[in-house]
Amino acid sequence: MSGFSDSWWKEGIIYQVYPRSFQDTNHDGVGDLKGILKRVPYLASLGVDIIWLSPVYQSPNDDNGYDISDYRSIMPEFGTMEDFDELLTAVHDHGMKLLMDLVVNHSSDEHHWFQEAKKSKDNPYRDYYIWKPGKADGPPNNWRSFFHGSAWEYDETTDEYFLHLFTKKQPDLNWENPKLRQEVYSLMRFWLDKGVDGFRMDVIPLISKPQDFADKDWDQLGSDFGTAYANGPRVHEYLKEMHEEVLQHYDIFTVGEGVGIPPELGLDYVGEDKRELHLIFHFGHMFIDFGRGGRLDIRTWEMEEFTQVFEEWEHALGNKGWGTVYLGNHDFPRAVTRWGNDGKFWKESAKMLATLLFTRKGTPTIYQGDEFGMTNADFEGIEDYRDVEMMNAWAEWTEENRDLDLFLKNARIVGRDHSRTPVQWDDTSFAGFSKTQPWIKVASNYPKVNAASQEEDPDSILNYYREAIKFRKATPAIVHGETTQMFPGNKNVYAYKRSYRDEVYTVLLNFSDDIQEIQTQAEGTIVLGNYPGSSPCDALQPWEARVIRH
Repeated sequence: MSGFSDSWWKEGIIYQVYPRSFQDTNHDGVGDLKGILKRVPYLASLGVDIIWLSPVYQSPNDDNGYDISDYRSIMPEFGTMEDFDELLTAVHDHGMKLLMDLVVNHSSDEHHWFQEAKKSKDNPYRDYYIWKPGKADGPPNNWRSFFHGSAWEYDETTDEYFLHLFTKKQPDLNWENPKLRQEVYSLMRFWLDKGVDGFRMDVIPLISKPQDFADKDWDQLGSDFGTAYANGPRVHEYLKEMHEEVLQHYDIFTVGEGVGIPPELGLDYVGEDKRELHLIFHFGHMFIDFGRGGRLDIRTWEMEEFTQVFEEWEHALGNKGWGTVYLGNHDFPRAVTRWGNDGKFWKESAKMLATLLFTRKGTPTIYQGDEFGMTNADFEGIEDYRDVEMMNAWAEWTEENRDLDLFLKNARIVGRDHSRTPVQWDDTSFAGFSKTQPWIKVASNYPKVNAASQEEDPDSILNYYREAIKFRKATPAIVHGETTQMFPGNKNVYAYKRSYRDEVYTVLLNFSDDIQEIQTQAEGTIVLGNYPGSSPCDALQPWEARVIRH
């Protein structure tokens, strides 16, 4: 690692590829590595610098690859190790970097380690996982899985329970065991020695468990499982050890999935003096519409709540650490549906959100398809869903005789599968993703919403992304400048100044379907915006974005 003072990862743009849904080249309905290779020139044309690749390792796919059975092999559905090597070379040849997904809070139950661990209590691999005897009335404690039900699964062979914070096919690894930690560091070196440029670390704040395994007060915690399990007693010890053993020996960068990390603990992970991680994806805004019952218990939220997250995190990190800016990923619904208006003001709101993404302090991350305005899918019944979280929730609601019509209504808004439908490349059958029926259905609006139709349109969302990325990279004040919020009480307009040395920019964002009158006294030149012909002092049109140079 070249040190936290280097800034290429501050100035770069991350693009997340979800391989299963990106591009299918062998016509089996599943995306593959050759498909990603095919689209490398497209990714380079966007101006992105870093491709984050969701897991492509060997996996039984209980949780779409986040249940790994062999960390050193490629899932055959995706291709071969030779395909991976070819992709890595192509990414580097196009001046970009490749970020792998590191999933080491848990493995698959089909991993060799777990297959051995469950054979007997004295097996050498037993302590690679977390095993406990049950209580008279069942599991060791009342911990709950993120994916519904108990976080413990009974194993008849040894008459003990193993911990799984996610599905029962994702047993948690025991980071208390130094041998397990060395196994993790070894597999990290395997990929880094191949030349990958770093890791996005899945649910990394969860790796350290309090060893008393005390019951949780779920009435107090509600649905915030991240808070329940994150920031354990030894997490920073482990991350520092990882840095010492592995990370510091390579010129790479790291970003942790920061579930459960509040702003006040952010610097503990990314402070430049900590030698742990470079960045985290915080979750301040990503659970904003979750009620006490979790994802399917939808609560209404105000624009001020959403924008305040950005202010709080930027203030918390200050100049001692670096942040990220993102609006969606594979675990959440589509950004333009969730934060914008995917109907009448689809194009305007998608561009407005892009303006937010590329004008805040922090490394921006694009999720595949957002760059041309992909929306939530038009799923109808439960048969359209593939996500294990949704399947488990459906079973739970059915068993409890809850309102399944309400379930489907809410799932159409918040389900994870909305972000996992095939990328809509063009208006041919199956959206140019495949020549056969994909593993999950294509959103029906693909004839209108697709990349090919926007390539030559100067007014398209896709070309606005390119313009905004180019603007960001050419403007130090937008990357490194200080941020000052304007009109903090406004319920519809998010406004802020970015200033650096003698550069000053004002960013105005209308989060509503209505014209908004504001008094900015913002004389200057509009250098980026989604309503051509606006002047700096005009009222803001619905979902208008305006960046003014003073």
